[in-house]
Amino acid sequence: MDRSIEISTATLDRSSKLDPARAAAIGPAGRAPPTVAPPTVASPLADPSGEHAMPPYTLDDFAFDLRRVAPPGDIWVGSGTGTVAPLPRTVCGVGGWFAPPYAVPDGRLTVALEVDGATVLDTGERGAGDRGLLYAGGTWRPDRIERHGTYHQYRDGTPVSVAVRSTLTPRHGEPGYLLEIAVRNRTDRALPVRLRPEVSPDRGRHVPLRDWGWMPPGSGADGPPVTLVHGGLSVELPPGGERVFALGIGIGPSGDGAALADGATLADGGAPADSSAPADGAGSGASDPGALAANAAGGPVAGCEVLVAAARRATRRWEERLGEALARVPRITTDIPGLDEYYRRSLASGLVCLWEGPGFVTTPFVATSGLDGGAVCGYAWDTGGYAPHLLTLMLGERVTAVIEAMIAADLTHHYAIAPDGTGLGVPYAYSAWSLVTLGYAAAAAHGIDPSLVGRLHDAHEALDGRFAPWGPEGVLRDYGDQHNLLEMRGAGWEHVVASPNAERARSLEMLADLADCSGAGLPVDALREAAGRVRAEVARQLWDAEAGWFRSRYPDGHTELAYSIQAFDALRAGACTDEMAAALLAQVRPGAFLGEYGVSSVSALDERHYELGDVDWSGGGAYSGEGPQLALTLWERGESALAWDVLRRLLWMGRHFPYFPQEHYCDRPAAPPVGRRANVIAGLTGAEAILTGLLGVRPRSDGALVVSPRPVAEGTVALHGLRFRGRCVDVVAAAGECLVTVDGRPVPAGPDGTVLAVPPAGPAARPPAGPASEGSIPDGSIPDGSALIEAGRGAEPAAAGYAAGAGGHSVGQTRGSA
Repeated sequence: MDRSIEISTATLDRSSKLDPARAAAIGPAGRAPPTVAPPTVASPLADPSGEHAMPPYTLDDFAFDLRRVAPPGDIWVGSGTGTVAPLPRTVCGVGGWFAPPYAVPDGRLTVALEVDGATVLDTGERGAGDRGLLYAGGTWRPDRIERHGTYHQYRDGTPVSVAVRSTLTPRHGEPGYLLEIAVRNRTDRALPVRLRPEVSPDRGRHVPLRDWGWMPPGSGADGPPVTLVHGGLSVELPPGGERVFALGIGIGPSGDGAALADGATLADGGAPADSSAPADGAGSGASDPGALAANAAGGPVAGCEVLVAAARRATRRWEERLGEALARVPRITTDIPGLDEYYRRSLASGLVCLWEGPGFVTTPFVATSGLDGGAVCGYAWDTGGYAPHLLTLMLGERVTAVIEAMIAADLTHHYAIAPDGTGLGVPYAYSAWSLVTLGYAAAAAHGIDPSLVGRLHDAHEALDGRFAPWGPEGVLRDYGDQHNLLEMRGAGWEHVVASPNAERARSLEMLADLADCSGAGLPVDALREAAGRVRAEVARQLWDAEAGWFRSRYPDGHTELAYSIQAFDALRAGACTDEMAAALLAQVRPGAFLGEYGVSSVSALDERHYELGDVDWSGGGAYSGEGPQLALTLWERGESALAWDVLRRLLWMGRHFPYFPQEHYCDRPAAPPVGRRANVIAGLTGAEAILTGLLGVRPRSDGALVVSPRPVAEGTVALHGLRFRGRCVDVVAAAGECLVTVDGRPVPAGPDGTVLAVPPAGPAARPPAGPASEGSIPDGSIPDGSALIEAGRGAEPAAAGYAAGAGGHSVGQTRGSA
């Protein structure tokens, strides 16, 4: 037992002794405790008691200084209906963009300036001397990217000095983007300035929603033209004066409205729905005799205020989407350096995966990635398998529609759904398990209809039937090669493997739990008995006691010993005895699975399988959900010191990525430059690990919420404004003392040190009728028969990591067949 858990056990039973005023004073590291005034308007995050109220999240909470971005440094920004990237090292240049069903992957917009008759290029060119406009940094926000740069040279002894700032905003509800460029004169004389934009001769390739898979769509020559409109391109700037120019890129002859989905068209035509004032210094092309359009057809000149208004509409829609997604999601404050940044970047990783649009099967649609145009589709395994509770908090009751869409796509034949709900790819071994896990989280937060539980059971059984039973008992499954499993480039973790066989056991158990709480007519005793048999056979047939690791069995009889991070999923699913668990955990150490900056997907000691060419599943780093999920697994087992040692290695990501990429290295603070997606929904796992692991907030399928914090010696962590079944839950976890409050009132811990923050919803936890049906809070004890993981005690082997309702899974995806 580690000391942090020992402290927690000793103090949780006196949790109410932590002074609430002191708890509220906990602020970010290095700064004075924040003084937060209660919101002046009704807020879903406000404490009903009026105490310790926290303001709603804003877009500025997710602002990121682009000077800190880690390699490879390519950044995208999305609107929920489209996405675009700036050209690296430029102040105004713009690269490819996507707005399903349109794809312009090779699009380019470059902007040169004429200043006092001389050309100032913006190419990002390196080298000494006059290289034109020099990039000086910028800021990423979920809705836009701001960049700034400088030009300061002497010509014939006369200074030519301008500051340039651009704002790149992807359009919402129509294809394309807006680019605002502010030019400021830093001399003491008037400067004539003219923009010279140039658009590459690309066309908007129309790609049906059903065809948006893992890889970004390629370019095409048969679609509508990409067109530029603007609000004027020239001005004479007085000394110290500034002018804002506005450019708009769109589809069609006028660059405005276009079909956004098969058979659906926007009628907006680029005109604002309301009258938004132009930015300071903005002018209209109508009064600019030098205005011109930079497309071959000689496109139109639009009023600058029209283009600026379109950008503002996109921002307002982001603000609305942010409020919807984070209304139930708590904030954290802490004095541990880097932890809050990591938490917020993890949330941002989930936010940028939420899409919407005509023809999309759900609103929002949860994409696996999407910012770079790839994986706008939704894979079942990472949608439900990495951060089911955080995703459920973000989606609310709409999570049910996501589950239904996945089931309707027929997971016996597909691993993902396209934006229109069409199934994509091959059957994937982990899909059903992940979907059941998401169903479990939905049941905990909102209740679940018994008919949906029945469909989850049927989907699980159907997918299970796609893989051949193995051995004389036929209990385990042969999952085939990497086509249905991972992407290790060498043989190893294939065929009869501990994971996902162990996850089969846990999903059968969760289905039984869901049947109990919903009243679904499933054979719960048989499901639990089957789960027990699977676990026993995983241990009996696949465990190598001498090696202290799982073996994989192949159809020809030979076995492989691959030290893959997948083994910890079998541990989490409850397939390990204490001796097996101890052997697995002994490998969680530097030089094996731990690097200075994260975890390795294959142990560095495994000379047969470890390599550096496939980071996410073959070594040298990992898929971005793997590190925090390993930490969560350790917290669930009561291994708090080791869990924190894993998570702390990942905190650099919050300082160096605006959102988390598909994979990252573990031996240096960077991500691979090619062969990856720019963002991933599994990035939410970091916030999930903090919420359900470090802070010990565990939703249960019966609607109960139990809290068992795991304080760390490095500092204090406070959670504010978790909304769960009509209650507002706050938690403070400090070394030596913890406090849990519900609706502003402290709740004492039970005899086992666990706080029952929200009681069970009842014997049939169907979609709740309202807070009144949830009953009153009892004395804090856990009902008899519950299998909660107590603070300071490891989980029983048969229920490791799941007795309190934590779902999750770590596995790869078959990108090559997407």
